[in-house]
Amino acid sequence: MYQKILLAADGSDHSIRATKEAIKIASLNSNSIITVVLVADYANAKSDVLHSGSSFELDMKRRKKLMPVEDLLKQEKISYSVEILRGEPGPAIVEYANKQQYEVLVIGSRGLNALQEMVLGSVSHKVVKHADCPVLMVK
Repeated sequence: MYQKILLAADGSDHSIRATKEAIKIASLNSNSIITVVLVADYANAKSDVLHSGSSFELDMKRRKKLMPVEDLLKQEKISYSVEILRGEPGPAIVEYANKQQYEVLVIGSRGLNALQEMVLGSVSHKVVKHADCPVLMVK
């Protein structure tokens, strides 16, 4: 089964459900490792920088969004790593997945940014269209 799994997460309920599905996939192979990616969206970057005291504080704030995801992975004893990407979420996830040649990408069907989804189209739909690997979109 899959060894190299990419999990796109943003702390939303949908990303928690996607995490549970990624855990199911990873548990089928003891050599599996999940890479969790969070995208620091350019649209929110200026606001985030202005409201944080330092870059360390900003990184901690971003990592805090992933705490429920990391807690689930630790609880199930799944090997994982975390990457924080920068850019527009859809293209950033696709570029990372394609460059690193992941075997499967797991993503929630909706995220935290409802406005972007209505105006630009869903991040998950962009990922499904452009990723080179199979994509599991979790409702």
